[in-house]
Amino acid sequence: MPRRKNSGATSRPQRRRQRHKDVLHGRGGHRAHDFRCAGCRLDVPLAAPGTAHRNHCPHCLASLHVDRRIPGDRAADCRGRMEALSLSVRPDGEWMIIHQCLSCGELSANRIAGDDNALALVRLALKPLQDTRIAHRTLLHL
Repeated sequence: MPRRKNSGATSRPQRRRQRHKDVLHGRGGHRAHDFRCAGCRLDVPLAAPGTAHRNHCPHCLASLHVDRRIPGDRAADCRGRMEALSLSVRPDGEWMIIHQCLSCGELSANRIAGDDNALALVRLALKPLQDTRIAHRTLLHL
């Protein structure tokens, strides 16, 4: 393919906008059964052992603010990135990840999934011991 001749050192050709590709972005496209993590950018399958609605990355535990009140409702308008702050344990022994939205500041508790990274979960469990401000801030909001 022949190269374009550069008429001047400062002039740059205008880039055309990409056209919409129905094959990739339509219903049932390449993101029908997975999503791309906002934190580590890995592809994450929607199916998760131990929960009906996957809402976080099993590798880095990051999430997006997509649910409002009911898990799986996808009714939140924020769509901000949610950072995993700490872990909580229910009386029945089930572990919950406490996420905080970096855009609006809302806190939410989400069940862990069976395929979550065990090392990331243990690091998250020990995080309040390392930084006491996180534990204090989380307890104040709950």
